[in-house]
Amino acid sequence: MEVRKRRTRWPVPTYSRVVPGASGRVLVVDDNKVIRQLIRVNLELEGIEVVTAADGAECLDVVHQVRPDLVTLDVAMPRLDGLRTAGRLRADPRTRDIPLAIVSACTQYEVESGLDVGVDAFLAKPFDPQELVRLVRELIGDPLGRVRGPGDAEPAAGHA
Repeated sequence: MEVRKRRTRWPVPTYSRVVPGASGRVLVVDDNKVIRQLIRVNLELEGIEVVTAADGAECLDVVHQVRPDLVTLDVAMPRLDGLRTAGRLRADPRTRDIPLAIVSACTQYEVESGLDVGVDAFLAKPFDPQELVRLVRELIGDPLGRVRGPGDAEPAAGHA
């Protein structure tokens, strides 16, 4: 009797790249494909649309087409690292107001350098997926995930 190896097919993921009714769009920039996928899955499961880029140079190529509500950046990447990418995003009038979050194993020097170029938040790797989602929601809108538009007013103090 001959035993043949069979290729196992894993089930297709139930999440979509373009999330109908998404509560925001995040551009995830990391040279590690596994990390990009991990961030993508966790955010898409929460109803947040995700676009990815493999490094800072690719980020700068797509950011104007994608128009994200937030950009997450790794620090150590080929071609253009996360801190230099953050500096270029802040220097461009079209992208200077997009919130930036560093998702990386940062040194104190890298945190200080990130603050100097205008990074809004830092999340250390390895990260808790719930902390990632909380941080993203905080940076793109309110804690419930509703993205504030330019005409939306802040809630009055003391009112829910």
